[in-house]
Formats: sequence, structure tokens, C-alpha cells
Amino acid sequence: MFKKALFVLLTISLLLTACNLPNSPASPTPLSVDAIFTAAAQTVEAQLTSSAPAATLAPPATAIPPTVEIPTSAAPTLPAVATQPPAPTIAPAATQTCDKADFVADVTITDGTEIAAGTAFTKTWRVKNSGTCAWTTSYQLVFASGTQMGAPAAISFPSAVAPGQTMDISVSMVAPTTPNTYTGNWKLRNAAGQNFSSIYVMIKVPGSSGGGGAAFAVTSVVMSSGGSCGAFTINAAITTNGPGSVTYKWIRSDGGTDTAVHPAVIFSAAGTQTVSTTWAASPPGTTLWMEIYIDTPNHQQFGRATFSCP
Repeated sequence: MFKKALFVLLTISLLLTACNLPNSPASPTPLSVDAIFTAAAQTVEAQLTSSAPAATLAPPATAIPPTVEIPTSAAPTLPAVATQPPAPTIAPAATQTCDKADFVADVTITDGTEIAAGTAFTKTWRVKNSGTCAWTTSYQLVFASGTQMGAPAAISFPSAVAPGQTMDISVSMVAPTTPNTYTGNWKLRNAAGQNFSSIYVMIKVPGSSGGGGAAFAVTSVVMSSGGSCGAFTINAAITTNGPGSVTYKWIRSDGGTDTAVHPAVIFSAAGTQTVSTTWAASPPGTTLWMEIYIDTPNHQQFGRATFSCP
């Protein structure tokens, strides 16, 4: 193919040369075939060289944009959230289960009982040992606040009381001399000196009204027992604040009903009188008790005498 192209270029070159010859005839110098080819080759080379660009330039390199380092946008660092410490565990308040008492009844002197000024009386409460520890005679009932009404500052428990059992505890008092309503607050205290329950007494000292004075009432009953198993004797010392008539009946721990008609106890003035009864109980190892109910004038249960068979 190269030879073919070379022949075409040679032919064109000869034609151009012929056109430039002068019109006057001249005797051409015969040329050899080699000389012709050599001349034609030189002519083609010269033409190619003249038409070629001065320098072959390499195609411009594709511009590579500079590498721009784009700072990595790190996620904003949020302030650490302070971990809240767990709420402190609050231990429940210790439940008092060892020494615990429940009020059962006002055996004497119910709330608001009227007692004449300066009159001595005995307040008796009935409480139940609702705790898990037995009470001993080292336990006490102590005055806490209010009006002491001439009572001692502390009274020892009259006997040991097992859990679940009840106890009557009495305090001797004297009504104040000034008409008013008075309240005395008392607390039960264990052998270690710790208070654990509260009870109170509330009385009313009336003023004189037309010389009539306070209404007739039983102000206290003190119970006691004697005898032996199978022949117990129970006594009730009844105290009133003035003249009047008292009726009563007995209440026993075995649930027996007192259906007897007892003679009324007549008081000609304020004072104390004793009534008695018997009980032929003989169950061994059992603690028994008997109380008295004042029908008139108080309509109130009083006192308790306890006894047992060995």
C-alpha cells in the first residue's frame, strides 16, 4: 500500500514539474529510472516535511482537578447525658410487731364522765397485747401529757400478759377542783424504756347548778378475787360520787349469763361499798376472769378479776 501511495505522489510531482518547464525547447538530459525515483522520493519527502506541523505535540493531558480535601463532617459531639443514679432504695419503716397494744374498752370512767370536784376515782383501761412479745411486770403505764389529776407518774403492769391476751390496768386519780373538761394522756412503755401505744382519760368536772351538784354516778370499781380452784370468790368495790342506787350484773369469761336479780346497792352519800359472788370453776391450766356491769346509773362495764387453776 505504501508503494502505491508513493507512485501516486511521484506521478503528481512529475506533472507539476512539467508545467513549470520553459516553452523553449531544450534537449533534455536523459535520466535513469533510479535517478527519477530518487528525485521523486526527495520531492515527496520535502513536501511532506513542509506540510507537517513544526512539532508533534502530545495531546493536552486531561486536567485532573486538584484534590480538595473536604473535611469530614463528623456528627456533632453531644454533651454526655449524665446518667441519673438510681433512686435510693428507701427501706420501709420498721413495723412495730414486738410491742404493740390495742385499746379494748374503758372499763371505768368512759369519756366525758362527770365527776364532782375533788372526788377520788379509779380509771381502768382494758388493752390487748396485739404484738409478738410477752409483757412483763417490768412494763409500765406512764403519764405523758395533759392533766395528771393527782395520779402517779408511772404504774407497773399488774401481771404478765402473753400475746393475744388482754389486761386491765388501773390508775387512782382525783378530779380537779375547778369545773372544766380534763384529759390525761398515758403511754405504755416496755422494759427498755420505749413507748409503744397511747391511751387517755377524759372527765368533766361540773359546776354547781342550783345546789344540785354533779349527777349521781359510779366513779370506779376495783375488782379482786380469792378462794381456790372450784370455789373462787369475786369482789367488786363500787365507789360513787354521792347518794343514789346502783344495780349491776356479773360477766364471766366462759360466756355465762348472769340472770340472778341482785339487790340494789344503796348509797346515802359518796363512798364505797363491796359486792361479792362465787364461781365453782375448776378447769386446770386455764386463766379465768369475771367483771361487773353497772346497769344504773352508768350503763357501763367495770373492772376485771382474774384467777386460774394450777
